[in-house]
Amino acid sequence: MRVLIAGGTGALGVPIVTRLLAGGHDVIGVTRGQPGVDLLRSLNAEAVTADVLDREALLRATEGVRADVVISELTALKKAPLRHADMRRTDVLRTTGTANLLAAARAVGATRFITQSMVFGYGYRDLGPTAITEDAPFGMPQGDAFDEHLAAMAANEKQAFAAEGIEGVALRYGLLYGNDLAAIEAMLRHRTMPTTRSGGALPWVHHMDAAAATVAAVERGVGGQAYNVVSDESATFGAVLEQIASATGAPRPYVVPTWLVRTMAPYGAAMMHGVSMLVSNAKARGRLAWSPVHRTVHEGVAASADLLRSSTSS
Repeated sequence: MRVLIAGGTGALGVPIVTRLLAGGHDVIGVTRGQPGVDLLRSLNAEAVTADVLDREALLRATEGVRADVVISELTALKKAPLRHADMRRTDVLRTTGTANLLAAARAVGATRFITQSMVFGYGYRDLGPTAITEDAPFGMPQGDAFDEHLAAMAANEKQAFAAEGIEGVALRYGLLYGNDLAAIEAMLRHRTMPTTRSGGALPWVHHMDAAAATVAAVERGVGGQAYNVVSDESATFGAVLEQIASATGAPRPYVVPTWLVRTMAPYGAAMMHGVSMLVSNAKARGRLAWSPVHRTVHEGVAASADLLRSSTSS
């Protein structure tokens, strides 16, 4: 198949492109500038240049392109979001960006649209001890500052599912980790990545496992369906930082009072302390024939640390 991907140059996008190409698919990446073009071409993918928030420019850039599938891996996050303002451009990408990419999908003749979603659409709060399935309410307001992000995630999925003549598929990823291990190690060494003393269980997924699930959705996903893409076990934010510190030899994360994090970084505080959820990946396992290679964060961090050591020593 020919696959058009937006967001194909990031920590998740690159392994998706690599896996698609290895699976015999042709890949065209949408990127905003020459560095992205150079990266995509170095992977043996094609590239077109456009800002997905500029619909006319996007349609011009994809004129004459033909694709069977369009993938949206759009975010504006260069680092972990700490404040609600840090999420707003990503919210726009999930609303306006998705609408523009769907217009491009129709123009290039695509019949399938895979969109990046997140398990946090189930809610930024303690969701109890029962594993959440895709049938749970998604994107519902909870009466606080997180509602704008929930609305954007809901709009993203609804647009994909409602697109006429296109099979829309949503992948609800857990917190992504793995390919950014060097950046997190650096933050731990520079003492810029704190944690709180306690925290809720969070669903995670390694970048490489998320990429494998995305390719599985390209090949086997069913239109109108969402799939949870998470590892088999949840872990607190603090526990994951401790594992990264141990695996890389970085200093342990320093602990700050929860009230201080809530004041200085209200969005980040939710990840460190406020959110707790267990999420089932049974549907993705059964329907996409996918399973995470890294079943736990401990396994994934260890594998990424080994890869990081081998790359820095060579």
